[in-house]
Amino acid sequence: MTVQITRRRLITVAAAAAGLPLILKAGGAQARLVTWEGTTLGAPSSIKLVATDEGKAHAAITAALAELERLETIFSVYRADSAISILNREGRLSQAPDDFIRLLSKSLDLARVSDGAYDPTVQPVWQTYFRHFTSPNPAASGPDARDLDAALSLVGWHGVDISGATVAFAKPGMAVTLNSGAQGYITDKVTEVLRGHGFDRMLVDMGEPRALSTKPDGSAWRIGVANPADPSRAVAELSLVDQAVSTSGGYGTLFDDAGRFTHLIDPRTGRTAPALLGVSVVADTATRADGLSTALLLAAPDRRAHILRAAGGSLALTVTPDGVAERIEA
Repeated sequence: MTVQITRRRLITVAAAAAGLPLILKAGGAQARLVTWEGTTLGAPSSIKLVATDEGKAHAAITAALAELERLETIFSVYRADSAISILNREGRLSQAPDDFIRLLSKSLDLARVSDGAYDPTVQPVWQTYFRHFTSPNPAASGPDARDLDAALSLVGWHGVDISGATVAFAKPGMAVTLNSGAQGYITDKVTEVLRGHGFDRMLVDMGEPRALSTKPDGSAWRIGVANPADPSRAVAELSLVDQAVSTSGGYGTLFDDAGRFTHLIDPRTGRTAPALLGVSVVADTATRADGLSTALLLAAPDRRAHILRAAGGSLALTVTPDGVAERIEA
């Protein structure tokens, strides 16, 4: 097996490491940074909650983790009983959870806006690459062209029908992936739970970071965007207040040792994105930033600004293999 899975989104979080001591003064009371670390859909995740009552903070985080567990039963491809796994296995899902309908609908909207550069029905092509590179002695040239063509014939976001709470595919063998969206969506839902418990300053990262308000000293949360060639080094820094950021790059998962084939696949051609190209997107929600970062990475460069504006993003950074960050304004 040669597939090298690290993390789909590689981004350096600088908020806690720089400029935010553990104990701060906030409104006359001591504010502590209460943290949690774990995984979400297989990716590292964390909550950094600024609180004056540590007990209430832990109770809020417990409630947030219950919401995380609930959402993983909907979106996790690692669970055979999840909503997405049932749909992909059976080609039809009745009484789909509201959260599944909501995120799938947003994904189809982004497919339309991006002219298919982003397409959640690309999953059969991903499975073709995965089967090839996890087989004994896989050919270095990649999957057989006939296998890729067969998988590509199943791709097409128009073939997903949502009627009320029922989702159905137009063709047998179709499948969807919500990997570019689910972690952002879970980040947003966890943020809502924490806010519902009375907290208004936090950095939530369920695979995609979202900053709520400012740090107690009034400054923005700082997020460092990693260099694809050297993820330990940040090539740019983003200051966030009530915003989210997502980074997509082929380097997160490599199918082969040489890095010629990555997990980010153009649904129109079946070819994979370059390993050392990254795109970071800032938006008002993590859901929006998550899908847009993948869409912009796969879109033609001259279409990126249009897609960013049309889909509601505010800023994008493309990071080239030599570590140069280029800014795109909405």
